[in-house]
Amino acid sequence: MLRRLLFAVGCASLVLAAPALAQDSTTVRYFTFSAAPDYLEELDTIVTAFEEANPGVNVEVETAPFADYFTLLQAGVASGDAPDVFELNYESFVTYAANGALLDISDLVSADAPFYPRALEAFQYEGAQMALPATFSTVLMFYNADLFDQAEVAYPTADWTWEDAIAAAQAIRALGDDTWGLFSPTQFWEFYKKAAQNGECSFFNADMTESTINSPACVSTLETMVGFMNDDLMPTASELSGVSDSELFLSGKLGMLVTGIWMFGAFADAPFAWDVEVEPAINQNANHFFANGVAVSSSTANGEAAAAWATFLASSETAANVRVEAGWELPALNEPAYFEAYLEQTPPENREAVFAALENPVTPPVIERQNEMQDAVNALLTQVVDGELTAQEALDQAKAELDALIN
Repeated sequence: MLRRLLFAVGCASLVLAAPALAQDSTTVRYFTFSAAPDYLEELDTIVTAFEEANPGVNVEVETAPFADYFTLLQAGVASGDAPDVFELNYESFVTYAANGALLDISDLVSADAPFYPRALEAFQYEGAQMALPATFSTVLMFYNADLFDQAEVAYPTADWTWEDAIAAAQAIRALGDDTWGLFSPTQFWEFYKKAAQNGECSFFNADMTESTINSPACVSTLETMVGFMNDDLMPTASELSGVSDSELFLSGKLGMLVTGIWMFGAFADAPFAWDVEVEPAINQNANHFFANGVAVSSSTANGEAAAAWATFLASSETAANVRVEAGWELPALNEPAYFEAYLEQTPPENREAVFAALENPVTPPVIERQNEMQDAVNALLTQVVDGELTAQEALDQAKAELDALIN
């Protein structure tokens, strides 16, 4: 059984195609990984607001750590005991949608809900709205302004290409043997994004019948990534000696780091000046868009109430304000007023880059056998980094493995 945390609660407005629900007592079970352990009080506030707007509907919260969450969720779905509403990261969404585990909520959500259109589209499957985007994160280029000053290099701009970044990294690397130019790892998450920055490289063809991961553009993209390390701009695993990329950045010995906005708090007290910018382009701009959504179980007996709770959690002003104030991820809503206080916080100065990244979002390639794909690609990329395979050899093997996974 899922671990249950029941909040005795009680209410605010909701954005639904139908008016607030008034009915006999109904319990909606909600399962989440992102709330525990740090944001249970904030979730309680949102639950309370929802229940006040919907007398007779009670939300029962169930939590699990991310490491255990999907094992428990899958067990609940398989046994017929799925929660009414549950959290899904984008990478897992297609698997649950394709297997019929999600309720089509297209007719239950108002067209006036202020979602970023691309965020809403990310949780559609075969033309139907099968979940709602609840939160998002983006990945940016973090840079040590002090090292840029020492190297007499201009700070990154939104117009940079990776050629600009490499030139800056070379100048910073020249500052000393223990100072590195950049860190952008060679792994699945970075590869599909830089493939999008290339603009001519994709993992699959348009109708998802064949992998194109071994195209010349993809091979070139991978060679560029491995070149960061081979050209001595980025430390190898042995040179890091167990130090994480974030620790290296905090030590003041790394010029540029590609990482997520969730690191703002961790870097807030860094002993040097730093800022952020959208990532450089290869042929075009493309920025990571990570999203968590909320879905309604196809087996729920309380579809209307469950959809009401999912919509409130994802798009209400109450939920948005609670999340932003607490720093509990960012709501995927196109409402600038919700983010005024967030944008005023420093560091970094250029928090606008968080939202500029949404102008060119790229989501991961997803298939039903998602974890197998990620593991296969990562294993082959590691062999390229270790010098065991060329980029062409690795991606030829990746194509064969991905073709087997989708056919």
